[in-house]
Amino acid sequence: MKVVGIYGSPRRGGNTSRLLDKVMEGARLAGAETRVIYVRDLKMSGCIACGGCDKTGQCVVQDDMQAVYPLLEEADIIFLASPIYFYGLTAQAKALIDRSQASWSKRMLTKSAAQRKCHDGGKGYFIAAGASRGKNLFQGAELEAKYFFDALDMSYEGGLLIRGLEKRDDIQKRPEVLEEAFLLGKRSVEEQ
Repeated sequence: MKVVGIYGSPRRGGNTSRLLDKVMEGARLAGAETRVIYVRDLKMSGCIACGGCDKTGQCVVQDDMQAVYPLLEEADIIFLASPIYFYGLTAQAKALIDRSQASWSKRMLTKSAAQRKCHDGGKGYFIAAGASRGKNLFQGAELEAKYFFDALDMSYEGGLLIRGLEKRDDIQKRPEVLEEAFLLGKRSVEEQ
């Protein structure tokens, strides 16, 4: 069982990263092989909309994203984590998602329309934290996460969406949420 955690925050050690740390700890303790992707450390561009992947399902842009594609393909479970900026994902997380156009193209080339109705590439979960308590805080970002997982041929299984985390370490004041994150990671592996 391979579990990949995508750290979409530009900040090290913030609320979202700590939540994903707990998720990954739970997955490891349940027996999964875990890998992490720190998007903030990748040297990559956004999608350049060149259409290069349309015929092959392979991105033609040669940068750090080339090392990420195999991790995404081999994963049984992916946890995408991002703080919410202006009711959306971080620019770093969005760039990785946009570069997954190649994965979508590959899926379109290898599966029929009927086959694309089911997801047999694994399961995807979304972890997000935001300061606002707004009703629609996660709506746009969650939709992006769902379609990211769809491009990877994964079903979207929900996740952990936490409001009211303003300061860098506010999650430390909510140990029950950290425990919930740990259990999510553990359960995701045990139920696979």
